[in-house]
Amino acid sequence: MDQQKQGKQQKLEIELTKEEAPGTYSNLVMITHSPSEFVFDFIAVMPGLPKAKVMKRLVLTPDHAKRLAGALNDNINRYEKQHGTIKTSGRPDVPFNYRGPLPEA
Repeated sequence: MDQQKQGKQQKLEIELTKEEAPGTYSNLVMITHSPSEFVFDFIAVMPGLPKAKVMKRLVLTPDHAKRLAGALNDNINRYEKQHGTIKTSGRPDVPFNYRGPLPEA
């Protein structure tokens, strides 16, 4: 991008409302996709409860999903350099009765 175009770019103001500021807890995500979008269902699974709830659903274009994957990977690498390797235990050993689209990723 040349300097003239760069100077004309406006800054984007991003607002975080009081309602969204605390965030939403999720310990499971189901990811599905079609040719035109990726769907992320963020779920809260609580021990001892037979039912889990989709807390948030995000729908992204393939381009934005790939950018998210790259940004997440960069942040995980920085986190692990500062705090050590994140240990994962693989897939949860829970039988699912997921009523959304069949996960493919």
